[in-house]
Amino acid sequence: MKTFILSIIVTMITSVAGAQQKSFYDFTVKTIDGKDLPLSTFKGKKVLVVNVASKCGFTPQYAKLEELYEKYGKDDFVVIGFPANNFLHQEPGTNEEIKEFCTLNYGVTFPMMAKIPGDPCENCRRQPEIP
Repeated sequence: MKTFILSIIVTMITSVAGAQQKSFYDFTVKTIDGKDLPLSTFKGKKVLVVNVASKCGFTPQYAKLEELYEKYGKDDFVVIGFPANNFLHQEPGTNEEIKEFCTLNYGVTFPMMAKIPGDPCENCRRQPEIP
């Protein structure tokens, strides 16, 4: 019986350890054009992942991010933009609208991913009700 329990514990630890082995490169994301992009594509590169929004005070960061990408992109460096509407609804547009905005206003050529769905922070910003 002890051997059986021990083997179950070892199996559980191995399973948990295996699940924790995932790295950034093990994931596949959708591009702003809806195509799958394995992040393993960027193995060996320095990757700057940025949460972006087109209707916030930091929107001009697109220009600086593009500058970085143009300057260092050939040196194994990449910027990846992840638009999200999860903070004060500052990215309400569709993927097509976001792509058009970034391209026309900031000349963005670095990889842009599909808008992150939902508003995961909505509940954490709610004030507790006072009884």
